[in-house]
Amino acid sequence: MAEDTLTEPVLIWGAGAIGGTLGAYWARAGVPVLLVDIAKEHVEVCRTTGLRIDGPIDTFTQVVPAVTPAELKGTFGRIVLAVKAHQTADALAALKPHLRDDGYVLSAQNGLNEITIARIIGHERTMGCFVNFGSDWMGPGHILYGNRGAVVVGEIDGQIRDRTRAMFDLLKRFDEDAALTQDIWGYLWGKLAYGAMLFGTALTADSMSENFADPAREPVWIALGREVVAVAQARGVTPRGFGEFKPEAFWPGASDGAARRVIEWLAHYTTQTAKTHSGIYRDLAVRRRRTEVDAQIGIIGELAREQGIETPVLDHLVTLVHDIEDGRRTLSLDTLSELLTKCRSVSTIA
Repeated sequence: MAEDTLTEPVLIWGAGAIGGTLGAYWARAGVPVLLVDIAKEHVEVCRTTGLRIDGPIDTFTQVVPAVTPAELKGTFGRIVLAVKAHQTADALAALKPHLRDDGYVLSAQNGLNEITIARIIGHERTMGCFVNFGSDWMGPGHILYGNRGAVVVGEIDGQIRDRTRAMFDLLKRFDEDAALTQDIWGYLWGKLAYGAMLFGTALTADSMSENFADPAREPVWIALGREVVAVAQARGVTPRGFGEFKPEAFWPGASDGAARRVIEWLAHYTTQTAKTHSGIYRDLAVRRRRTEVDAQIGIIGELAREQGIETPVLDHLVTLVHDIEDGRRTLSLDTLSELLTKCRSVSTIA
């Protein structure tokens, strides 16, 4: 695909925690960017007074061109999709008319949204991305950038093309340590193992680090990690980690000690950020809206059943999150205890 990266804007669909952070950094670096978001007040602030990024990593305000979907005109060769996982299908329906015939969509999201994107617009027009930096949308024109994290890009078929290298170069404008891979699925499944644990921490009002530091809660994190890894391996994927988060600690036959060392590292890792609670917690406790639990965690159970695998702890986690969303349960240790009871009942931990 011929691309003039100096003149054609990178279209970022979804200007929240991930998309807004990328857009602000790219715009500051001189990369042409156009944000698209359904929040009219957020759009207006971004394109007038500017999008403010703050936190321990960086503090700056950057004016970024931004429009609502109704205001968007034209077609684009590169669209970065950064909406919540459960909004993927609706966002694709809206952006598809704006994607050039030779263009592609990069999923800068949490979960396995590349599956949905490929089904709707085609495998050849889909690119994957692992993003693990910590950020939160705090309000119109304001994003907290809490900590740096791994950024990895790759094609879903494992090939490396000119467009892959171009996107890699672009991501390095955001994070100089960004990586290019031929195994993006390994990274995405590795993050899901961690992501499942974060959904578990959101069952309580405690911080991520408080959850991981409590030995009594370890069986939950270990059970979730093992179920995710089992499904990935059944699908022919070897999950990849980040930092000292080693998915192999959750492989069949791995010792409890190896898994506990990973949890101990997570207890420390999650103290190294201004983002004390997960975005899932913010959805439940602060923004009081539906989470990504079906699109991120529920899909693992669906894929597991295709392989004849049971995922009782993951399935119960989905149920508990829905209970909180619908007001049947509260964020509390009692709710987490329900998941701990499930772990013991299925004897996931040896």
